[in-house]
Amino acid sequence: MAAGRKVTEHIPGWLTVYDDGFVDRSWTKPLQFKFMSDPVPPHDHFVDGVSTHDLTLHNIKPDFRVRVYLPELPETQKLPIILHFHGGGFCITQPDWFRYYYIYTRTARESGAIVVSPYLPLAPEHCLPAAIDDGYATLLWLQDLANQKTHDPLLSTRVDFNRVFLIGDSSGANIVHQVAKISANENMIRLAGAILIQPVFLRSMRSKSELEKPQSLMFTLDMLDRFLMLALPVGSTKDHPITCPMNETVAGLDLPPYLLCVAEDDLVIDNETEFYEGMKNDGKKIELLVSNGVGHTFYLNKVAIDADPNTSMQTQKLIEGISHFVGNH
Repeated sequence: MAAGRKVTEHIPGWLTVYDDGFVDRSWTKPLQFKFMSDPVPPHDHFVDGVSTHDLTLHNIKPDFRVRVYLPELPETQKLPIILHFHGGGFCITQPDWFRYYYIYTRTARESGAIVVSPYLPLAPEHCLPAAIDDGYATLLWLQDLANQKTHDPLLSTRVDFNRVFLIGDSSGANIVHQVAKISANENMIRLAGAILIQPVFLRSMRSKSELEKPQSLMFTLDMLDRFLMLALPVGSTKDHPITCPMNETVAGLDLPPYLLCVAEDDLVIDNETEFYEGMKNDGKKIELLVSNGVGHTFYLNKVAIDADPNTSMQTQKLIEGISHFVGNH
């Protein structure tokens, strides 16, 4: 540690923030879980039916990158594209982490869709709405590809631009909802669907599920509160629309069909259910997929998937549900 440097925020196991602005995200959780945060290098060759590529999009910003998961299908076949926003409380994780590599190679393979995941800016260095802005910029890039204003040799001839989906997990699902709203307001590329996997929807007052559901090593209320304190715009509370869309109406927006994926033992399931009912009351098309007997982001925990038959089964059901939604829209 540099002389005189002081800790201003510490979230055990995840990150430490210092008064000079440096953020240390070194892994300090149990070592048996560390591999899930290790980056997986891109590979042009197909492994288990999927190749991975990192593209740099200089037209967005000089260092802007996206991870692409390409299923091994005939090059003449036009494929839907799923734009993925990663979770991590807006403060941690990257799309090349093994936890995402594992689940989105499976998703690309089983859905027959190309998955594109931008490396989103992280808080506290980049507070919200920075991640939302970059997520939307990635969608604009897809629109430019569709309109042939730009070209990418990997994607331009492979994508069915009439079937562009958004997907996000945890805080990434919050980004999905925000980008879908912006897209509807801007009258841009028409989205075929939006998939929200266990969004961190909450408000300042604790819900019943937050008070009663069991917390886990990887997801606690204190951790969530601290992440959001670092990520939300200065002066905001958890009642901000990014984290509390339950307080607003979307009746006037032309939103795409939604698939909301929730987990029975998730701390924030009550808020997710309230969001679902609000969307229905606003006349929006929304489907609900419930994973039974599992908690928040269970499908990203490869250790649990390998050790627990129900986690494995619910993960497969989740991927099948996503694939079915993509296939029907």
